[in-house]
Amino acid sequence: MSEQVEWGLHCCLTLAWIGDEHPMPAARLADWFELPPAYLTKCLQALTRAGILQSVPGARGGFRLARRPADVTVMDVLVAVDGPDNPFRCTEIRQRGAGVDPSAPEFRTPCAISTVMHRADLAWRRELASHTLADLLESAPAGAAERTRRRYAQLRG
Repeated sequence: MSEQVEWGLHCCLTLAWIGDEHPMPAARLADWFELPPAYLTKCLQALTRAGILQSVPGARGGFRLARRPADVTVMDVLVAVDGPDNPFRCTEIRQRGAGVDPSAPEFRTPCAISTVMHRADLAWRRELASHTLADLLESAPAGAAERTRRRYAQLRG
């Protein structure tokens, strides 16, 4: 999983706390978290393409949530940023090497390693899909929302 998934989740939470009436520019979000602006912008664009964020044009534009926090799962953010593919890639190295017959019956089915890795991926995806941004907002430390709003109000001047 790329670090941009974490970036995207934190940006979504920040935007949720700030609210819809004040879109936050990508540069401000990058400064907020001390992240490289160009890479964060790519992450925000991916979230926008996925319908998680909305890009608001203009001098007072920026990004805001496109959906309610309860309608966005952690899995939605991961897929938007990193794509839907399973991170495990079985290359069937058991079929390589001297004396191996790749047409042997044992190679007709996935090996135990591939099977367990795919099961783990499915369990991981189910877990991420069971948590929404609203859940994350609810479990955030007390005062995080108000602290975020105050900080943003100070930056807006």
